[in-house]
Amino acid sequence: MNTHEYQAKEILKKYHIPIPKFGCASSAEQAEKVLSELGIMEAVVKIQVHAGGRGKGGGVKLAKGKEEILKVAKQLIGMKLVNNQTGSKGVIAHQVLITETIDIHKEYYLGAIIDREKARAVLIASPEGGMDIEEVAHKYPDKILTLPIQLNGKMRSYHLIYLAKFMGWKGEMAKEGMKLAANLAKAFMDTDASLLEINPLVETKDHKLLALDAKLSVDDNALFRQKEIERMYDATQVSIYEAEASKHHLAYISLEGNIGCMVNGAGLAMATMDTIHFYGGHPANFLDVGGSASKEVVKEGCKIILSDPSVKAILVNIFGGIMDCAVIAEGVIAAVKELSIKVPLIVRLEGTNVENGKRLLKESNLAIISADGLDDAAKKAVGSLKN
Repeated sequence: MNTHEYQAKEILKKYHIPIPKFGCASSAEQAEKVLSELGIMEAVVKIQVHAGGRGKGGGVKLAKGKEEILKVAKQLIGMKLVNNQTGSKGVIAHQVLITETIDIHKEYYLGAIIDREKARAVLIASPEGGMDIEEVAHKYPDKILTLPIQLNGKMRSYHLIYLAKFMGWKGEMAKEGMKLAANLAKAFMDTDASLLEINPLVETKDHKLLALDAKLSVDDNALFRQKEIERMYDATQVSIYEAEASKHHLAYISLEGNIGCMVNGAGLAMATMDTIHFYGGHPANFLDVGGSASKEVVKEGCKIILSDPSVKAILVNIFGGIMDCAVIAEGVIAAVKELSIKVPLIVRLEGTNVENGKRLLKESNLAIISADGLDDAAKKAVGSLKN
């Protein structure tokens, strides 16, 4: 789950990471109140969306004087950002962050991620901040430092000393930087984050470190123990179909094709979409119902797929390991009867109790197209659009 910048900063503040003064507003009236509370006459106004590239897209502006700040805030509230991260439909900013301006001496990068190859959390640091860390790694690989984070969220002292040296911090700033890095690592582990980054982490003219920007993404599977963060979920930043899917704990991502996909397991879902592409089709979504979905969940999945008007055919591809194919069949049958599905529905079942599942589909006497194997299912799904 992604959070907004202002939400990430609120969390960083709890871990004593220095942040410039800021406030968040969703209306001109709130913006005026924020300005009054901050007591500033020069500000940076940033749209709050779950996407990068805000500055390049015109969503970050510097304003001077109360009237100009309020004017800019009013202009940016409701702005739609469209770039390669948002997709062609874009995302709308319903809030803006208003923050004091900072006299910057130097920019750094500091973040934490899960290193899947090493199966552990790591701290990533670079003396080159203000740009994508991937770009830094590509252009200046020697300017990237990776250090392990312990399971309790602590950093080893000698790692922090090495970090300060690598970043070029000396004296009091070295102490400040080591403390900040240790606090970031603790925040990362405590929040079950998959990504927590400060970019840029800036050094001010008086040699103080401040988190100028922040990004936090939390593992969806850990939200049951991160109730405060779970409440930060902003359904306006995803498609209406993704928002609905989240209510039923379904993994759903909107795409731009016309063949709706319902699959159990992320790997099988990817293989299904690839095979559809191979035969000249275009998936309308990624929908993983999980390994133990109920009849009701399958029915809700069908509802979500059909709520997308671009869907002209549906491919259900289930491999029953933990999943019982008969349960899937019952869910599909219930969905067809309740929703009066008018588009071609192709179903491929394999695995646990598959014969009973196929029997239920056949005996339903509904317009369900059975398929044997993924290859056959993809061919029939793509072919159904040409009939």
